Amino acid sequence: MFNRNDGRQPSDMRPIVIEPDHFRRNDVLVRYGNTTVLCYASIEERVPQWLLGSGTGWLTAEYNMLPTASEPRQNREKTAQSGRTQEIQRLIGRSLRAALRLEMLPQLTLRIDCDVIVADGGTRTASITGAMVALCNLIHNNRGRLNPAVVYSLVGAISAGIVRGTPLLDLNYLEDSDAGVDANFVGLSVGGFAEVQATGEHATFQRAEMDALLDLAGPALQKIYNLQSEHIRLDLSGMG
Repeated sequence: MFNRNDGRQPSDMRPIVIEPDHFRRNDVLVRYGNTTVLCYASIEERVPQWLLGSGTGWLTAEYNMLPTASEPRQNREKTAQSGRTQEIQRLIGRSLRAALRLEMLPQLTLRIDCDVIVADGGTRTASITGAMVALCNLIHNNRGRLNPAVVYSLVGAISAGIVRGTPLLDLNYLEDSDAGVDANFVGLSVGGFAEVQATGEHATFQRAEMDALLDLAGPALQKIYNLQSEHIRLDLSGMG
């Protein structure tokens, strides 16, 4: 059995901390262990051109890592985003759109910014979890023009993987680097998943191993929804 460097059991998450309005209104500082992400939600008074006249709104997301978020320091993406950055911000956007009834939005764009301050594995899952709280609180703070019922479900995310033959929940950087199989689960509080990503990094995997990862992720996601609810001011009674 693989012994985790931080002493956790295979099914243990790292401590998750959610701090709304950490620097200013509509932001959320979220921590998964050492991984720290600042999420911010805002309104842009326009929609993509292809949605003009449709009567519906949109949500989009941007993701970025500070150069000093990991060691060694990484160069800033000054001229073009890396493929990894583009993939993660698209994941965040898809995940949050799954939580919304977009047809209930007016012609505007909800914009999510996720900036990684410290990266120790799970930056995309932390971003999704924190961004959901920031989004709900933005809608609450603008409830005169945004219908709270636009939120269909909470969305949270957690990683899991197989490291040296052992299924583990919520991988830190050392575990992620050593993982034969790496997975991310984006779940909906009303049931089901918005997205599941699973990759054989250094090994293939069997159905039973995928089931083991799902068994780890399910209870963890429920804990995340409960934690999110503690920090959301929006009335969630109309969800589902």
